[in-house]
Amino acid sequence: MNAASSPAACPCGRTDTRRRTLPYAQCCGRYIDHFAHHPAPDAESLMRSRYTAFVREDAGYLLATWHATQRPTALPFEPGVRWLGLQVRAYLPLSETHAEVEFVARQRDGSGRAHRLHERSRFVREGGRWYYVDGDLL
Repeated sequence: MNAASSPAACPCGRTDTRRRTLPYAQCCGRYIDHFAHHPAPDAESLMRSRYTAFVREDAGYLLATWHATQRPTALPFEPGVRWLGLQVRAYLPLSETHAEVEFVARQRDGSGRAHRLHERSRFVREGGRWYYVDGDLL
């Protein structure tokens, strides 16, 4: 398979054992496109799929994976934002139902200015699904 016909790489940047970026369908796509039947198995996978949903401007998935106690009523996207990459710095499973993920997400706003979002996010598992609760900017 040549580069022109290869599947699109997942925006989250997760790699396989050979350090090749996984295709969207084999990575976050299985959670985003099949949310009702295939939830993310852990908090890191949920966080990665939420980053990918931001890249794809998929408000439905983002709202559905936000814990009900913290979920906004709407999620507007800033015009012209380009997401540039994600680095997971730490994945901390605290218990069977609680975890934290520290990450850095890079983006450019509509004017071309670069920004970094460095956050330690909190996740909770309820009813067999992981949800984003909130996070602290670092």
